Amino acid sequence: MKKSGAIDRMKWWKKIRDHRYIKGILLFIMGILLYFLMLGNVIPEKMEIHLSQSVDQDIRSPISVENKTATEERRQEAINAIGPVYEKKDYSQNQVGKVNDIFELVRQVAAEYEAEQEALEEQLEEGEELPEQPSEEEVLEEQLAYIHETLSIGTSNELSDETITTLLKSSDSQLQIAQEATSNAVFDIMREQISIRDLNDAKEEVNDKIVISTVSHDLLDAMVEIAKFAIIPNYIYEAESTERLRQEAAESIEPVMIREGQLLVKEGEIVNHETYEQLRLVGLLEDTNNVYPYVGLAILILLLITVIGYHISETKTSLWVNNSHFLMFTLIFILTVVIAKVVSLLDGIGITGLGYAVPISVGAMLLALLLDKRIAVFMSFIFAIIGSVFYNLDSAGPFNFNYGFYLFFSSVSAAYFLGESNRVSRILRAGLYVSGINILAVLAHLFMKAVPTSWIELGSHVGFAFLSGFTAAVLTLGLLPFLEAGFGILSTTKLIELSNPNHPLLRKILTEAPGTYHHSVVVGNLAESASETIGENGLLARVAAYYHDLGKTKRPHFFIENQMRMDNPHDKISPQLSTTIITAHPYDGADLLRQYKMPKEIIDIAEQHHGTSLLKFFYHKANQESETALPESQFRYPGPKSKTKVAAIVQIADSVEAAVRSIQKPTPDKIENLVRKIIKDKLEDGQFDESDLTLKELDQVAISICETLKGTFHQRIEYPEDDKKKGEKKA
Repeated sequence: MKKSGAIDRMKWWKKIRDHRYIKGILLFIMGILLYFLMLGNVIPEKMEIHLSQSVDQDIRSPISVENKTATEERRQEAINAIGPVYEKKDYSQNQVGKVNDIFELVRQVAAEYEAEQEALEEQLEEGEELPEQPSEEEVLEEQLAYIHETLSIGTSNELSDETITTLLKSSDSQLQIAQEATSNAVFDIMREQISIRDLNDAKEEVNDKIVISTVSHDLLDAMVEIAKFAIIPNYIYEAESTERLRQEAAESIEPVMIREGQLLVKEGEIVNHETYEQLRLVGLLEDTNNVYPYVGLAILILLLITVIGYHISETKTSLWVNNSHFLMFTLIFILTVVIAKVVSLLDGIGITGLGYAVPISVGAMLLALLLDKRIAVFMSFIFAIIGSVFYNLDSAGPFNFNYGFYLFFSSVSAAYFLGESNRVSRILRAGLYVSGINILAVLAHLFMKAVPTSWIELGSHVGFAFLSGFTAAVLTLGLLPFLEAGFGILSTTKLIELSNPNHPLLRKILTEAPGTYHHSVVVGNLAESASETIGENGLLARVAAYYHDLGKTKRPHFFIENQMRMDNPHDKISPQLSTTIITAHPYDGADLLRQYKMPKEIIDIAEQHHGTSLLKFFYHKANQESETALPESQFRYPGPKSKTKVAAIVQIADSVEAAVRSIQKPTPDKIENLVRKIIKDKLEDGQFDESDLTLKELDQVAISICETLKGTFHQRIEYPEDDKKKGEKKA
């Protein structure tokens, strides 16, 4: 008898196997283990280093980080390099205008005084009595006060009383000469660049500009004072522009970075303050704690585990519906990453190329053989990412993509090269193929570095790469039987064993129900080719078909293929009893399969291969004998319906094989019409609702079954009359 997986008989696993969160718990365990395995490759090694101490090895930065202190120093240097910004303003016209305003104000005051005096003289001539008039000193004081008050508006500079008095006493012609000369002097000087420091020199230049012999000495002094009064700085400090330029200079400075792999200290060098600060920044000192690597690793693990869980749920393999398979997947994952970690640690002993000996492809081989090739290919990518972290000791960053490249091709090639031949030859051949791919990947890496490689180094790398594939194949051969037995995996090897005609159950069918045996073999051929057409497991379909009617051995003569020339026992019993006997055979067979500890997949297909189909013959017969209409439910199989595509295909093949045997003089058209009618009836009856079969796949299944049947019946197919006539004409 066949035994179920040992894991399913363990009490502790039985208790938690069907827990709703068991998959999440297993994924969590994978993540925790992976976190601690990868932690040493991500967290920088702490060093006991002190100032003014020499180091005994080259020290390189394990990460990229900004040296903010050095960056700030460079930016401050850039700011200090920008001096104050000055701008020359064109104040010449404005200041000349002020000079003209002074002279015009003096003329105005003088003209008003003369007008008042003329008015008084006219009053005297007319004999009017005049009030007491102020003295000349009082009038002058009043004029000076008015002029000073007017000139003080908008300026803090004041002209001396002597200058204003001189202007008031000068004639109009003298004022005109003085105004022009002063204005010209101010205009010429203000066109020059005058800073605050140069202001006194600019004012002294007035003495050279104003040299006129036609005016009095006092007026000349007044002109000089007015000109100096009008001379102001025109080279002005621009605070806003200065700040803007300094800001731009600071922003133009790139951050000072310590790059991954950058040499910080050479062997034998003394650690100075600058170097010590760099070591602190990259987290190599014992007194520095950086949580970012821990957080980053946790995020990476979370991403990997999430992607793994999502992919498994989307591929709809047995992993998602069978928790025992999920546990096995977890163990294969742990085994693979632990092997990779151990070899990565051995790689540090100094043997050239030892890291290439890692048998990473053992995980992909086991997953492809025991579970699903799609899972194996996907996990090849995951193993490559994990391995690139394990082998990052010679890499500047957290990932060594050279090894990641190598590990990916090694693993994915193993998944693709596994064929359908004998187990040992298949795995060994795949191991050789993997070794070849490994060697090509190593050569690609070495040659693309464009660095001369010695023959010894090349031979070492190639040798370890070859050893990787061979070791993976040997490990797979050694582990496969234990995993198959421990988890009851229906592998290709086990399916081949179950298809052996000497299996006790197949011999039971052959001896007790020979017609059923022949029927099952034909159904197996039909189901296998149809399953392979849509990418399903053809071997599973064939083997399941061999056992699907095992229940008929309980009452073999109640099934037409086993009646030979004997009377049909259904003629002597009621349709209801016949229905009970016929509908019991899927469940009788399933019970017998369970007794022999057969794989669950085989049992499920045996139980589901009729779904909830209606026994039309007995249903109509019962209605003819009954006075009232009977419900269809009494004449249907109890189910369940086919849950998988393979189960649905076996159901189709079973119905088709039985129906084709009843065709008189079968032709290709008759066969195709019958096949499509059976599929259509079952589709409309809802028999495929739970199997995920698409209409396109049903069409492909129909074509495949028709082709197989045409090959089976080709010797006795009677072709249509038109075809016969065409053949006679050709002859």
